[in-house]
Amino acid sequence: MTVNRRAFLTYVAMGFNAVVAAALGVPIVRYVLSPIARAGDPGYDSWLSLGSLEQFPAGETRLATYRNPVQNSSDGETATIPCWVRHVDGDEFQVFAINCAHLGCPVRWFPQSELFMCPCHGGAYYSDGSRASGPPERGLFEYRYKIEGGKLLIKAGEIPTPGRLAAAAAAGKTPCA
Repeated sequence: MTVNRRAFLTYVAMGFNAVVAAALGVPIVRYVLSPIARAGDPGYDSWLSLGSLEQFPAGETRLATYRNPVQNSSDGETATIPCWVRHVDGDEFQVFAINCAHLGCPVRWFPQSELFMCPCHGGAYYSDGSRASGPPERGLFEYRYKIEGGKLLIKAGEIPTPGRLAAAAAAGKTPCA
């Protein structure tokens, strides 16, 4: 059987298209099936300790860090994630993600003005995490927290996002536990 030039180039093109489709399809299928794979991972549902309650005096906002419960061996120091802890009073806390709600730049706390400030585009947030000014359209993202055995624990397996908070509000749940 002889193959003419047109048939040969058709087979080469179909083979090339199959390789490209496989290269593009594998990540897409992995992304679509990732909730099933994550369901068995205890890291996403774990509560992580930020430290003892004595580390966070009432009326103050302090920087704390935790290790990402869902990390790879190659993550190194990037698996250490900072967050802001505000001890309102008694057993009432607010734990904020360090990222600005605009583009994710790390915000800093300025106790003199009692504001969180974003260095990238001038976003500002009040001490309770609500938006004060600038381009962010919402306040800082908050982690759910609980107190157990004199320690402050946060649910940090997933980064808080507006979609989660909106879904929780629609279900009648508060973003902080």
